[in-house]
Amino acid sequence: MTRGTKQLLTSSHWGVGLVEIEDGEITTVRGHTDDPAPSALNDNIPASLKGAARVRRPAVRKSWLDSTKGKRGEDPFVEVSWDRALDLIAGELTRIRKEHGNSAIYAGSYGWASAGRFHHAQSQLKRFLNTQGGFVRSEGNYSYNTALVTMPYIVGDGFRQNLAEATRFSVIARESDLVVSFGGLALRNMQICDGGNSKHRIPGLLAECAQRGVKFVNISPMRTDMEADLKAEWLAPQPGSDTAVMMGLAHTLLDEGLHDPAFLDRYTVGFDKVAAYLMGDSDGVVKDADWAAAQSGLDAIRIRTLAREMAASRTMITCAAGLQRADFGEQPLWMVVTLAAMLGQIGLPGGGYGVGYAVNGHVGAIGRPFNWGSLPQGDNPVEDFIPVAMVSELLLNPGSSFQYEGETRRFPDTRMVWWAGGNPFHHHQDLNRLRDAFQRPETIIVNELSWTATARHADIVLPIAAPQERRDFGAGKTDNILVPMPKLIEPVGEARTEYDIFTDLSRRLGNEQAFTEGRSEEQWLQNLWEFTAQEAKALGVDLPTWETFMAGDMLEMPDPLKNHIFLGDFRADPGAHPRPTASGRLELFSETVAAWQLADCPGHAIWRAPRDRTAGLAEQYPLALISGQPGTRLHSQQDDGALSLAHKVQGREPVVLHPEDAALRGIADGDIVELFNDRGRCLAGAQVSDAVMPGVAFLWTGAWFDPDFEAPQNRDRHGNPNVLTHDLRSSAFSQSPASHSALVEVRKFTGTPPTVQAHQPPTFVPE
Repeated sequence: MTRGTKQLLTSSHWGVGLVEIEDGEITTVRGHTDDPAPSALNDNIPASLKGAARVRRPAVRKSWLDSTKGKRGEDPFVEVSWDRALDLIAGELTRIRKEHGNSAIYAGSYGWASAGRFHHAQSQLKRFLNTQGGFVRSEGNYSYNTALVTMPYIVGDGFRQNLAEATRFSVIARESDLVVSFGGLALRNMQICDGGNSKHRIPGLLAECAQRGVKFVNISPMRTDMEADLKAEWLAPQPGSDTAVMMGLAHTLLDEGLHDPAFLDRYTVGFDKVAAYLMGDSDGVVKDADWAAAQSGLDAIRIRTLAREMAASRTMITCAAGLQRADFGEQPLWMVVTLAAMLGQIGLPGGGYGVGYAVNGHVGAIGRPFNWGSLPQGDNPVEDFIPVAMVSELLLNPGSSFQYEGETRRFPDTRMVWWAGGNPFHHHQDLNRLRDAFQRPETIIVNELSWTATARHADIVLPIAAPQERRDFGAGKTDNILVPMPKLIEPVGEARTEYDIFTDLSRRLGNEQAFTEGRSEEQWLQNLWEFTAQEAKALGVDLPTWETFMAGDMLEMPDPLKNHIFLGDFRADPGAHPRPTASGRLELFSETVAAWQLADCPGHAIWRAPRDRTAGLAEQYPLALISGQPGTRLHSQQDDGALSLAHKVQGREPVVLHPEDAALRGIADGDIVELFNDRGRCLAGAQVSDAVMPGVAFLWTGAWFDPDFEAPQNRDRHGNPNVLTHDLRSSAFSQSPASHSALVEVRKFTGTPPTVQAHQPPTFVPE
């Protein structure tokens, strides 16, 4: 780059950035001027790109290189040349395939990585491995896996399609009287969307709802799960009790004749079994408002009056994705559909329900008008897979069986793990157990920008060029905007693009043509753009040439579902527009699921208390641990960036405690505290606030895992909540993560706190 200052575009999952460069380094990234509410997450980019934690050269764990006994996560590394690193990988990949077969290779590669269409880490890795005979894959995601598996049985269609078809907030603003939100509508979550959130529309849409007089009820442990401008009523239930609250509301509707039998008869199946459960006919427990109050801590009178208000109003019920990341997480999903069906407003303008509002910045706001080009991954000859959150089980229990979606499957014997574009030591549960699991494979390879805990637990670490260090184009999976992403700066250190790396590896392994198809990076980019232009042309949209686009600004496409109403066609004519379920209707009871005879998930919504509570742990660990997406970074991405660091407390991640809980423990705002239970411990910085309900510790997710091997339970220095969460699944139905069901205790930390080391590189030694 030439000297001086220049301004260009980049794209991230949190939006389009206007970049300023001085002397070959990015100094500032600001939001695009056409973005009505740009995200501050761009502030993390400059410092993170050139920070101490950046992976600058290929590195190999010394014990692995020497074939000596060591421990991943604790051993030093040896920096090597690219030729040496790729020779080692080619040899190891060949050995494992020959000795154990491709089912011994696990490439989870789960994570958000780059917003670019071509340099998508998972696509690059999976395409490469598919040309080498395949790999064991993961199914689903950590964000809303329960919904991905469950909702097709209840509502039909894939859950991502349900999200794309959610009733638009523009309709809610005009037509809804009341919005009842289980888990709130956290605006911090709506900064982001996978692939890009180029215009942040939701703040304006919610403001329009408030201006038009829509009443909001925020049913959540956190008051700030709704913006203050909405003037929402805050009802704070015991975490994990939302299903019970919904049942108390449903019982009131049924008991007082406020439900809609005609809708239930025409559009649903199985309500008779649900009614028997609510009235206690099937198990002897009446699920009325008093019972719901006992489970949740809410006032029984308010539960009854809210049910009456919902029946008397045009009501939209929303359910946050966080509710299903919990023990028995299928149940709130099933129950929210049941409750909305009882009101009889599904498919009406401003009525019904929506699962997943606030899971990103597009649900209810915008949609993708046509398919964008993407790198073909090819065919995977290996049929084995695991549900996404069963990584530890896979590595610890080869050959053992597990249930998933009505089937019994077995874990393959994993000898190699290859991760690209993600950080399981951020999003997985029970990180001490995951550390044990990561000791089992023979070889672990990680492609990374930074020395995260995942990279530190690898044997071979490859430095990857950042989005600003390569050429691409951005287009969110559910966005309507295309963004040019020119190469802005040279890669830091010896970082390379994954396409370049896998091309080099393919050449060593003798099948370069299968991976590249004879195309360079630039030729692939032009190919993807040509596909995108053809898709646009079919809808009457003319896109510019590739070079014209790359030299210009972002391009906005038409909105494909403006003012859409979820399930509107189904309501208008269920015969002409049946749901793709077994019955063609909404299944409040599923014969298919009931036939599996699962104790933790029968054929309709049920109530089960969280496991830690039923195990009697509340006396020893009285605080419910909740963790959520912070407003300071995307998950764990760029935790070493300026915005992320500025919001830490004495260098630790903040944990929000109610004043009563803090006073009881002698904790003041700004103190370093220790959170602990039988699974692990971590240090965090106390933020004392009445924005959280009593009895809850709210610890933001995404602080880079920083275990102290000299402390009890390898205590995390930095504040990662997943050292405290259990690694059990939601149920045998979906095998989803259940991180929001942990109990903890908190105490003030005394003595000299250890220095946080998460943002420093590991120890390097000569070979």
